[in-house]
Amino acid sequence: MAVPKRKTSPSRRNMRRSHHALGANSFIEDKDSGELRRPHHVDLKTGLYNGRQILSPKED
Repeated sequence: MAVPKRKTSPSRRNMRRSHHALGANSFIEDKDSGELRRPHHVDLKTGLYNGRQILSPKED
């Protein structure tokens, strides 16, 4: 079994983890309703996904 010869320094450890941060969510403006929504997600207000009715529209 492989065992590290030296302890990983905090600097090296933190540099490796620099890519682990989560990015901010992206939103796009819907073509039909003008509402902001996540790309590749169902629009919960209208129930449309890729121009097709997937869910029944949400009533306010």
